[in-house]
Amino acid sequence: MVGTYDNCTEVTDFCVVEATTYGYYPNLGANAFFLAIFALCMGIQFFQGVRWRSWSYMIAMTVGCLGEVLGYAGRVILHGNPWSSLGFQMQIACIIIAPAFFSAAIYLTLKHLILTFGPEHSRLKANWYTWIFIACDLFSLILQGAGGGIAASANTDSTADAGSHLMLAGIIWQVITLGVFLVLAADFGFRAYGRRSTHSIAALELRRTLKFKLFLAGLALAFVSIFIRCIYRIAELAGGWGNSIMQNEGEFIGFEGVLIAIAVVCQTAFHPGYCFPQMYQRSNVGAHGLETKELGSQERQV
Repeated sequence: MVGTYDNCTEVTDFCVVEATTYGYYPNLGANAFFLAIFALCMGIQFFQGVRWRSWSYMIAMTVGCLGEVLGYAGRVILHGNPWSSLGFQMQIACIIIAPAFFSAAIYLTLKHLILTFGPEHSRLKANWYTWIFIACDLFSLILQGAGGGIAASANTDSTADAGSHLMLAGIIWQVITLGVFLVLAADFGFRAYGRRSTHSIAALELRRTLKFKLFLAGLALAFVSIFIRCIYRIAELAGGWGNSIMQNEGEFIGFEGVLIAIAVVCQTAFHPGYCFPQMYQRSNVGAHGLETKELGSQERQV
């Protein structure tokens, strides 16, 4: 929202809505719906985090949901006034970075899947997955957050473009990280399944349960949804501010709102505290200073 219309603060005969970055009045119903969905999931995630003591997962999911709520609140503001600087700043900064927290929650689960089904099947040590991918996710967040902040407060086209380029770099890095994660997770999955006869009794029993199968399916669907969303965002930002993709609200609703809502609902409905109890049990045992070896013996008694 920079350039010839720098002084526009509301829609007038001169400051037409078509001259805004998005070129439309954001749909009130759709954006209010997404705001409500993410607010509901945030509350449920907080309750589940306290209930199952899955603190890291809870923090990642609730912070991500809060970002979505603030972002869609910004779009609701833009519905009332497409020239609102506050609304634009809220939605561009929050909606762009929030999904990185949801991908971080996915990264947290792989370590525990490896510890449950056999570290010997993994190319890397289980703990490395958390450190490597969370670090990569953090770097992506820094790039996207810095870019969103610069773009939201830009007073010149060149500054806005610089922010856009930073956001684009952050999302490209996020896609690369997701891709590497997919390769390593799939490699572990194939190797572990091929040697399933070596799994512990607890792991075999867990694999047969419907809730764990739903957890894996939900995790996969969430991953695919976030990945496709990131591809869409790359195409959107690569065209510059006000391009045809950015000004197509239908595509935004489908590739941003719907896909991320699907991911969050899956991560909420099939929460690891209920569907994958070994994850939170292991975390809680570690918090009380017990050894992993002791936990393994407990799992075999389940």
